[in-house]
Amino acid sequence: MIPTNKIHSITLPVPYAMKTVNVFLVEGALLTLIDTGTNTPETLEVLKSGVKSIGYDLRDIEQVILTHHHPDHSGLLEVFKEDVKILGHERNKPYLTQEQSFLDYYNEYFIENAKRYGVPSLFVQKMPRSIKKIPYSCKRSLTDVISEGDQLESLFNVKVLYTPGHATSHIALYSEDDGIAFGGDLLLDKVSSNPLLEPPLEGELERPKPLIQYNQSLQRVAELPITKLYTGHGDPVTDVKGLVEIRLEKQRARAEKVLEMIRKQPLTAFEVCQMLFPKIYEKQLSLTLSETIGQLDYLENLGFIRLDERNDGILVYKANEHSVSN
Repeated sequence: MIPTNKIHSITLPVPYAMKTVNVFLVEGALLTLIDTGTNTPETLEVLKSGVKSIGYDLRDIEQVILTHHHPDHSGLLEVFKEDVKILGHERNKPYLTQEQSFLDYYNEYFIENAKRYGVPSLFVQKMPRSIKKIPYSCKRSLTDVISEGDQLESLFNVKVLYTPGHATSHIALYSEDDGIAFGGDLLLDKVSSNPLLEPPLEGELERPKPLIQYNQSLQRVAELPITKLYTGHGDPVTDVKGLVEIRLEKQRARAEKVLEMIRKQPLTAFEVCQMLFPKIYEKQLSLTLSETIGQLDYLENLGFIRLDERNDGILVYKANEHSVSN
């Protein structure tokens, strides 16, 4: 059981559309910070002052747990003392250590796949071919790997839930005694999380399918007796099951819209992206293409559509015959 007076929420500014991120200082057997905020001076100053207002200093923090690798949740790892414990899922590692070979692979993967998904060369040329560092992130890795089913004695014996979708490294922390959970970006009170495309890691033959993973993660937490879900952005969620159903229904409606497009004519992922997000796809191509491919994965998994490859190597989505008559 986690005494609520041992949980302290700190809201930090971040240089993203969401504007802020929530991190949590929890007074367990080890003084623990769940997530960190971005690696920016503004974020660091607010984190320092927030921790100080609770009666601590950054040097007092003994353990950091990452819900996932995105910079607004992991970027400030480098500011903590040398012997701090850093816990997270195995899949955080390449994004945290940022070896140049991984950064090159990451960018080349998306460039090559953008071409296959029908993105015009004009847009592909604007994509970065190499970077020295992921913006606002860190170069410090985990000290301990945690995964599905682990229980953390250092933090009121919370259970680790593997909840991929928004990121393949995503975990949630769940207290079975009282239903309190820390959900990162799994389920947010005001907006839907974006299931983001990631390349397959070493040894994997296929890329992860984020929307399928995300739906499964949402359905899983909806079945748990969660009383309060502390979130990475916005206010805590108390009606997890109800909010999950709203999110899944919205997603089903968007998938049906995509299916109607493809029933009319075969389309590339980029063409679907243009139709789904006509006002923002140019400025937010990576994000909107991730969302689009997620919907296409979902429909393909249900058997409504299939992928064909044209002579020029570009992938085209077509409706299956049985889906046309439904």
